Amino acid sequence: MLVSIQARRSLALLDQQSIYEIKIMTELNRTKLEQLLKSEEQLFHKNHLKSYELYQRARKSLHGGVPMLWMIRWAGSFPIFAKEAKGAHFTDVDGNSYIDFCLGDTGAMTGHAPDATVKAITEQIQKGITLMLPFEDVIWVGEELQRRFGLPFWQFALTATDANRFVLRMARLITGRPKILVFNYCYHGSVDETFITMDEEGTPMSRPNNMGPQIDPRETSKVIEFNDIAALETALSARDVAAVLAEPVMTNIGIIHPNPGYHEALRELTRKYGTYLIIDETHTICTGPGGYTASHGLQPDFLTLGKPLAGGVPAAIYGFTKEVSQAFTAKLSVEDSDVSGIGGTLAGNALSIAAMKATLENVLTEEFYAKATILQEQFTAGVESVIKEFELPWIVKHLGNRSEYWFRPTPPKNGGEAHAAIDPELDRYMHLFALNRGILMTPFHNMALISPETTQADVDYHTKVFREAVQSLCG
Repeated sequence: MLVSIQARRSLALLDQQSIYEIKIMTELNRTKLEQLLKSEEQLFHKNHLKSYELYQRARKSLHGGVPMLWMIRWAGSFPIFAKEAKGAHFTDVDGNSYIDFCLGDTGAMTGHAPDATVKAITEQIQKGITLMLPFEDVIWVGEELQRRFGLPFWQFALTATDANRFVLRMARLITGRPKILVFNYCYHGSVDETFITMDEEGTPMSRPNNMGPQIDPRETSKVIEFNDIAALETALSARDVAAVLAEPVMTNIGIIHPNPGYHEALRELTRKYGTYLIIDETHTICTGPGGYTASHGLQPDFLTLGKPLAGGVPAAIYGFTKEVSQAFTAKLSVEDSDVSGIGGTLAGNALSIAAMKATLENVLTEEFYAKATILQEQFTAGVESVIKEFELPWIVKHLGNRSEYWFRPTPPKNGGEAHAAIDPELDRYMHLFALNRGILMTPFHNMALISPETTQADVDYHTKVFREAVQSLCG
């Protein structure tokens, strides 16, 4: 395994056997990795001449030549320009075909252009897209969300980021408390308060590359490590935390599962200290139709979710308990509700609602999860077989229809441990190697999602390509 400078500085977070294995692999592979990366970059450029041409043209009107800033990080030094996508596959402007295990980083977890959703979208756009008025379908969606997640009241947004922003405002308004609590290296979209981390001594600090923060996040937030019950109680005991914002399983720094009993302690301590619990299911909806919340019987005060809900059409939801509803209503000024900082002109628009209804009813079903989970297990088994064959100190983590390989010998217990093992160069190589052979993984952390249209042949092909990548490093 090849580790970054940050990882080498943080080896103290790992046990001695892990340190030994990391050092051995670093010495064996680093020089070769650099050479292999150059070769893959050349191959990428050769096979994507049209994408490169469009990228150069885009640079004249789009900052960085991309429509969204983070796209400048794609492994090939410029992005692939897609032409069309359906199900678990897409083609680019150069005519290359791909198996898509990225699926819009969960946004297209349903598969691209699911038939039922496309039909509903096509019908709705003939009848109106947005009116700032409800359609009857919005009631069906609210009732379905009640059934899936167990919370009685729901509202709509366009992104999970906005849903998280709105519930944090609600929690602060109700409790009168100024702080929120998040976990080290968490991910909740671009919510300002969540861009806080800890240095190697455990001191809170603004997350590196936190662009132009409106306020130092240490003023608004507390941060602790996931799975640390003692730290959780210490942070909440001051009774200045309005809400804990948490993914039930951390997903954007590797897949980090809660220790046995952690969620029970999280719920008990938040109630003990009068703090609301917000569960963000935007990635963990991969667990099942009702997310990790339904699968594991969680009892949040708020739940947020976005990305795949409407089959790729922007849509998000946030739900809350009857107690929250009553407390919020008591504080709400109806006259000022339109300028309260909660809501948006396009939130709950007719197109989003129609797409959401069709997706919930016909796509994100029990049958989908049953099929996708089996394929994920086979995907994971394939990767693990290669790791075992080459005796690598790597692991694979999985959750529902989500799987991810990680370049460390033991599962991380928290974000700090996971971040210490990040190797950008190796991540980039594995991603680019797969991309050059017709497989798109989620960039930066080699995560795979299984859609309803993924096939066994797709999974087997990934195992083959993954083995070739490993062999190129170890041969």
